[in-house]
Amino acid sequence: MKIICIGRNYSEHALELNNPIPSTPLFFMKPDSALLQKNKPFFYPSFSNNIHFEAELVIRINRLGKSIQEKFAHKYYNEIGLGIDFTARDLQKVCKENGHPWEIAKGFDGSAVLSSFHPIEKFVNLKDLNFSLNINGSTKQSGNSKDMIFNFDQIISYVSQFMTLKIGDFIFTGTPAGVGPVQIGDKLEGYLEDELVLKTTIK
Repeated sequence: MKIICIGRNYSEHALELNNPIPSTPLFFMKPDSALLQKNKPFFYPSFSNNIHFEAELVIRINRLGKSIQEKFAHKYYNEIGLGIDFTARDLQKVCKENGHPWEIAKGFDGSAVLSSFHPIEKFVNLKDLNFSLNINGSTKQSGNSKDMIFNFDQIISYVSQFMTLKIGDFIFTGTPAGVGPVQIGDKLEGYLEDELVLKTTIK
């Protein structure tokens, strides 16, 4: 099982972090030890002072595939969920300044929070899907899949050029603008449309 994460897939988020808008999907990986499911709490790591939340739509791969053509990519997922890509922004800054990989800032334990999954038939239009993240009862992020630079099928087609996608792989598809820090004691709630699908508390 792989956790594949798409970076800078919403223009406003790229701009808020002063990053260029990519011309092809930018992706990185998280290890399976990063997964945090079943509404378990997230424990703030000792190595960072600036952990940021990034709410994202997540698709789960349901077929084995390599070099998938975009027109067939929709056959490789049938469920969607919501995730949080926790990022140690202070460590990421140092990595970027030194031209180093981002793994220590992105792949630490518990950094890939994941909701339950829902069949895509449940939603009217995957290209117009609302999602949001509340912290302590206040909405901090809201996004819509129509604003993605690269849609689900484009992402699957692109990533599968470089690595075989396997059943059970997760793809975090990028975060909209509005990312920010979490603090110990914060209560996070994630929504697909109006349905609460994800909860975690910062410990």
